[in-house]
Amino acid sequence: MRYVKWTLWGLFWLLVAAFFHYTLPQRDIVRIADTYERRVDYGENSIFWAKADTGDAQGAINRDVLFIQTIRENGKPMVYRNEDTGWGWPPYFKFVTDNLQTRAADLRSTAAEPQWVVITHYGWRNEFISIYPNAVGIRAVDSPDVTLIPWLNIVILLFVAAIFWAIRVRWIRFRERRIDPLVEGAEDSWDEGRGRVGGWLNSWRKRK
Repeated sequence: MRYVKWTLWGLFWLLVAAFFHYTLPQRDIVRIADTYERRVDYGENSIFWAKADTGDAQGAINRDVLFIQTIRENGKPMVYRNEDTGWGWPPYFKFVTDNLQTRAADLRSTAAEPQWVVITHYGWRNEFISIYPNAVGIRAVDSPDVTLIPWLNIVILLFVAAIFWAIRVRWIRFRERRIDPLVEGAEDSWDEGRGRVGGWLNSWRKRK
């Protein structure tokens, strides 16, 4: 039973970690190689795509999506999608897809004369199910040797940790005041009843 309990708790915290890793903003230092637009037909991976851009028709099974092709400092490629989040989830309130694409196109560079940029994004890149992180911001930097401290993520995680801690403290207090006395009373009643049954059995045996 103990192993089942810890397995369930492990799965719960794994889901929590995956949720925050997908949702919280991440930043990559890359060189933009190209930008393009492609028609995307949604399938089983539709959950990883944003809704139609703000102002466009909703509920379509396919639509044009903007993409940003980049190269990391180690030479590996990385592709981002560029979609509005609107008022939906995650709450980035992104309404500037076209402006961001224009900015990305303006910052394109070659390997001979690289222009490094910081792309802020959320989501994951998985080639097997064709999902892409969604770019939400771009800014130019002088070199790839830039220290990026995720202050926003730190603040959010500390806030969430404080909420979990407050809930845990209140649950422990509630359990000590309400549940534990009931359990102890039930155990005492059980022990008392078992003692009476034992006494009756002993008396019956003596009579025999």
